[in-house]
Amino acid sequence: MDAETAGTAKSSDATPEVKTPAHQHVYERLRTLILFGDLAPGQAVTIQGLTTALDAGMTPVREALRRLIAEGALTHLGNRRVTVPVLSPDCVDELGFMRKSLEPELTKRAAERMTAEGLEALRACDTALNHAIGRGDIGGYLTHNYQFHTLIYSIADAPIMAATVDRLWLRFGPSLRVVCGRFGTSNLPDKHAELLNALSSGDVALAAAAMAEDVDQGMDLIYAASEGQPACN
Repeated sequence: MDAETAGTAKSSDATPEVKTPAHQHVYERLRTLILFGDLAPGQAVTIQGLTTALDAGMTPVREALRRLIAEGALTHLGNRRVTVPVLSPDCVDELGFMRKSLEPELTKRAAERMTAEGLEALRACDTALNHAIGRGDIGGYLTHNYQFHTLIYSIADAPIMAATVDRLWLRFGPSLRVVCGRFGTSNLPDKHAELLNALSSGDVALAAAAMAEDVDQGMDLIYAASEGQPACN
């Protein structure tokens, strides 16, 4: 085989780059805006407004909205408008029950599989979170807090439970932004130090208990912010 033929064969064997569909890009951007409260609970937005804000076509925006409505992250209002649901106390109770059923179990599994590299990544994430708290940086706090939790759940190697929890975060995440605005970052719960100590020592039960307390404290604040809201749909 001559060089030219070999080069042609090599080129033809190369795996073609898979292009992410436009609707997936739009979905991921919208999901991030919802998760971190950039679209506030109760804030109505139009589909046309989203196409302009995201610089995207109507079709991918509609497809992304369809998925997010199905996941409970958005509610359709009619007249081509959607909104992030406002959580009632009943909704918060349900979400808290689900979180406490799943997140301590994921933490147990992560503790059993924890590595030095995983601990290093968690400590780096928690350091960035603490810096955000010190600056009063709500966006930074929300981002690093989410990353800290999702890193633990990825180490747990329980993808069905982790995916379920991730959808729960999409439901209460916007309300956590409201809590941050009301109480400030310095008053937010943070059991991460206790959790990291338990993970470092390999204490599975203590790690799960620290996560349960972290969930309880966060959901208690969200519950307080939800009082007076109508029942969950």
